[in-house]
Amino acid sequence: MKILRIKNMVCPRCIMAVEKTMEDLGYDVNDVELGLVEFHDPITHEDRNRIEAKLVALGFEILDDKKSQTVERIKNQIIELVSKDMNDLTITLSEYLASKLQTEYHTLSALFSTQESQTIEQYYILQKIEKVKELLVYDELTLSEIAYKMNYSSVGHLSNQFKKVTGLAPTHFKEVKSAKEEVLQNTETK
Repeated sequence: MKILRIKNMVCPRCIMAVEKTMEDLGYDVNDVELGLVEFHDPITHEDRNRIEAKLVALGFEILDDKKSQTVERIKNQIIELVSKDMNDLTITLSEYLASKLQTEYHTLSALFSTQESQTIEQYYILQKIEKVKELLVYDELTLSEIAYKMNYSSVGHLSNQFKKVTGLAPTHFKEVKSAKEEVLQNTETK
């Protein structure tokens, strides 16, 4: 086996953690991406178990069955998409995923819904809202700029979706975050 599929890799830090683990264990890898490690030489079942023990300690999991691997690939493609400037996206999410995974969207959608108890679209929206929260916390962009960056048709659409998911309006979320920071700063200075 030359490729391991790994669950719970969601960001560049995860990639770095897996790369470091492979290096610490002495494995020569060709590539580490979200959800994937490609080895230069095939690894044995014993190697796999040794790697799995280290990865589990970091919160990762090796995926063995094809269905779980496909679901994780869908998640990784969505996470990768959301982390980019989405306003460059000129095709629908379904077209994007079908193209990236070389599988018809209805097949991907049915599998995802069965395995995850939510639709691909629901997962996508949750990931977009997490990114919006991150952008709000950084406080570097206006709400209009965030809506544009995240490919929302309007600030109103973003606000409605944000409130539906979090229970708060984006501006209220920002205010709550600022109030918490102020309380923490006042506590630290005492």
